[in-house]
Amino acid sequence: MEVGACSHIGKVRDTNEDAYYISDNELKLFIIADGMGGHNAGEIASHIAIDTIKDYISKRIELFSMVSEDNIDNIIKEAIIRANQVIFTKSSEEINYQGMGTTLTVVLILSGNAIYIGHVGDSRAYLYHNDKFRQITQDHSLVGELLRNGSITENEARIHPKRNIITRALGTEHNIIVDLYKIEINNDDIIVLCTDGLSNVVDVEEIEDIIIRCHNIQEGCEHLVSLANERGGYDNITVVAIKMGHNE
Repeated sequence: MEVGACSHIGKVRDTNEDAYYISDNELKLFIIADGMGGHNAGEIASHIAIDTIKDYISKRIELFSMVSEDNIDNIIKEAIIRANQVIFTKSSEEINYQGMGTTLTVVLILSGNAIYIGHVGDSRAYLYHNDKFRQITQDHSLVGELLRNGSITENEARIHPKRNIITRALGTEHNIIVDLYKIEINNDDIIVLCTDGLSNVVDVEEIEDIIIRCHNIQEGCEHLVSLANERGGYDNITVVAIKMGHNE
């Protein structure tokens, strides 16, 4: 397995409210989050989400010598629900954190040929598989809904004035709906996670071209972040990419 990651504040924001996590142990866990809220509260929210989820998942996986598919889905879902509760409570109790929240995309890879994804918000997971590159997750955003119901086109979505309105995020409500995916993978498949600081200015064809043609995965991540900055760097930009190896 080859892993790359790059995160940048961009050219407009005062702080980087994005966060990501790459496990450095046997648990192949990858998380990306894009925080929101005033007084740097978005940065707090994204880090709370990642810390809560990595701790929850790692402890639960350790409890099972054999983990069923249903157990994996439940563990990921419960971890995200727990993170939502922690952020929502902190937001309710501290005035500086009112209204804070974060997007979240979680990828868990276990032995075998499948990845498990938990998702809330408009950060994204893409997959390069069988020479095709596609978006796995759905954007929980106003523009995403308009696109899915055919009200606007892809080109209109890129420049829509309300493209930053998120319809689902951790911490903004007491209860949260979590999207769960199980995806079959092969050797040399590539998983790309990114925040909307990238996807709002670099389209899917460009992401595919760069991540596949670059010398290595880390170089690809850095190239994508540089391109987003060249196009204005209007938001924080974060990319995590995982290329599956032949010993997974």
